[in-house]
Amino acid sequence: MQKRGCGIRTGSDYRERLSPSLWALVAAALCGPMAALVFSPLDTTVALVIGLVVAVAIVATLVALSPVVEVRDGELRAGRAHIAVDLLGEPVGVVADEARTARGSGLNRRAWHVIRGGIDGIVTVPVTDPEDPTPSWVVSTRTPDRLIAAIQRAQVRLRTPRR
Repeated sequence: MQKRGCGIRTGSDYRERLSPSLWALVAAALCGPMAALVFSPLDTTVALVIGLVVAVAIVATLVALSPVVEVRDGELRAGRAHIAVDLLGEPVGVVADEARTARGSGLNRRAWHVIRGGIDGIVTVPVTDPEDPTPSWVVSTRTPDRLIAAIQRAQVRLRTPRR
């Protein structure tokens, strides 16, 4: 079972933080030694503390500000937007070359996009609401099959009467 950044929480069918890749975090952490170098003529101890604080602050900010993709309470949430799953069509997931095309030349400019570099999978979900000007949602995910299953489960729950 794959865990990488995904987790099921109470009340949530699917939740994934689209955090930066390890290499992006390492590159961001390199700002710490650069800041320390700037302050080293003043005092080396102060420079080391400032460098450490800068590195931790930048990495923490990148992780904290990463968008979240979530299916919860009959809604698909991607970043700061949300839409009820009963207004969505059949989701389609792609990886590898197909995902590269979906992120590039196949990208609809009117669609809602939550795309992150370093995350290979893409799920495209058509919007069936005739009044919505957005034709589809295009969402990056590390586990397209799990996101598709969560959307479909939420759609079935809304159509199934409660007993």
